[in-house]
Amino acid sequence: MSRSRASEVLAIKDFRWFFLARLVSSLGSSMAPVALAFAVLEIDNSPSAVGLVVAGRMVALVVFLLIGGVVSDRVSRRVVLQVSHILTGLTQGLVACLIISGHATVMSVLVIECLNGAVSAFTMPAMQGIIPQLVPYRLLQQANSLMSFTRHGSLLLGPAIAGAIVAGPGAGWALAVDAGTYAVAVIALAMVALPPVIKRESSMVADLREGWGEFASRTWLWAVVVAFGFLNAIHVGVISVLGPYFAKEHPVTLGERGWGLVLSAEAVGALVMTFILIRGDMKHPLRAGMIGIACLVPLIMALGLAPTLWVLIPIAIFAGAGGNVFGTGWSIAVMENVPAEAQSRVWSYDMLGSFVAIPIGTVVFGWLAEAVDPGPLVVCAGVAYAALCLATLAVPSVRNLSRVAN
Repeated sequence: MSRSRASEVLAIKDFRWFFLARLVSSLGSSMAPVALAFAVLEIDNSPSAVGLVVAGRMVALVVFLLIGGVVSDRVSRRVVLQVSHILTGLTQGLVACLIISGHATVMSVLVIECLNGAVSAFTMPAMQGIIPQLVPYRLLQQANSLMSFTRHGSLLLGPAIAGAIVAGPGAGWALAVDAGTYAVAVIALAMVALPPVIKRESSMVADLREGWGEFASRTWLWAVVVAFGFLNAIHVGVISVLGPYFAKEHPVTLGERGWGLVLSAEAVGALVMTFILIRGDMKHPLRAGMIGIACLVPLIMALGLAPTLWVLIPIAIFAGAGGNVFGTGWSIAVMENVPAEAQSRVWSYDMLGSFVAIPIGTVVFGWLAEAVDPGPLVVCAGVAYAALCLATLAVPSVRNLSRVAN
């Protein structure tokens, strides 16, 4: 039955085009974090510089998220995605040109990545809000598993390709490829037909209040979001800031290419889990999800204790599988329990709460790595991550939330 459900999802023409658009753009985007981190390290070999750029992008994303959610509930989500993809391609292309030409500075990259983050504030709520418009509730697990396939399948290839390009022609060329994929995605999105948007007479402020009401009325929703405000800060601080730093500091046991392979190994685990999720049904999506996201703890701990390629790769596979369980379970929970007309606004509140501490985390981890021994720092971060996962799982409405439809 599960296999036929997956086939049924792919038989929906509009979902197929959306799937293709995500697959293409994800392949390029999966190269960007690796390429950007090493590009900044080429300009200024300092983890705090990487943390500053990542933080700047996240600050801009957080500032504009609520506006992005309101806009995505008021106009066609397809149009929002097309415009944001065009702008993302232009900003990433500009960074690529500056790096390739040798004119990039940390400040110029920071400013452009802030613009990129602001654009992403519109992309992400629109993207999540589209899926319930394309498939019925009973197919949401299979649809989200397939979307996870595009994301993690890209992560399998993207970081490894980016690492190879960084070690060869340079980081700028990896960002140039990322920019080009968005043009293809825009064309694919043009083939997606969505239901007509119901015109809203309310003000944007009233829409924000309504979205907040939908968000705050569900304990399981805001409890998970509060937890991820801290979990994401730790995750990004360790993986995006300290990961590349450890790679450069351990060129024999890890190195730039090796770090790309570790990130790709996470994608392998996520891909394996994708096929499992397509074939099965989650009865309690958040219970499974919080257990799954705790699988990142061993990876964090291993990075601090033994930053060696062949130690990190199998642990990264395990972490990727668990992360996919959370991503699919969380998407199902929100898409099934929040009204369709409020999806993008609720997703924007989710993303705001989940992302708000990331800029702080990136800057703090970058600063701490220069002030104390990074190894024990990362181990302590892993312990804190595990404690947060357990505390969230202890909330009854998180642990007991069941599927609305199967």
